[in-house]
Amino acid sequence: MQHKLKSISKSGITEALTKVAHYRNLNQAEEAESICRDILVVEPEHQLAKRLLALSITDQFTGTAKDRFPEALEIFKSLQSEYERLYYNGILHERRAKAELAQGHMPHTLYVLFEEAMKSYEAAEKVRPAGNDDAILRWNRCVRILQGMPDDSWEKEEVAEFGDSTPVPDR
Repeated sequence: MQHKLKSISKSGITEALTKVAHYRNLNQAEEAESICRDILVVEPEHQLAKRLLALSITDQFTGTAKDRFPEALEIFKSLQSEYERLYYNGILHERRAKAELAQGHMPHTLYVLFEEAMKSYEAAEKVRPAGNDDAILRWNRCVRILQGMPDDSWEKEEVAEFGDSTPVPDR
């Protein structure tokens, strides 16, 4: 037996968005994602629902191939605000880097993700609304993560001719 999804009412969107925040705070990203998808069926261009949907997807990042990075990227690209497109592109890359770092990926393989995040934050800073320092705060966090790594963690290992592992600078 196959069941069909039911549509929520437009008048229920505000309350549904409250529930999205609640589920994200409880680390129940799948529930938050589902609610965002319900909102977007009723209002496909709802900017907050789009943003929260992509954030809910990034909340589920585990640093593996199952992460839905391309899907979140496309959603963030569809945001109307230039600032939000830039800022959330930074969030996306930063979260992917952090998830992969937590998964045990070698730091030197993640440097490019942090660089992309910081590039996006820097661009967002230039077009940010007055008084909004979020991009600066995120930039600073990335810098602190990079500074907190031992210098040799940014080196990659290459197998020498006789099978030795020799650190080789990646920069």
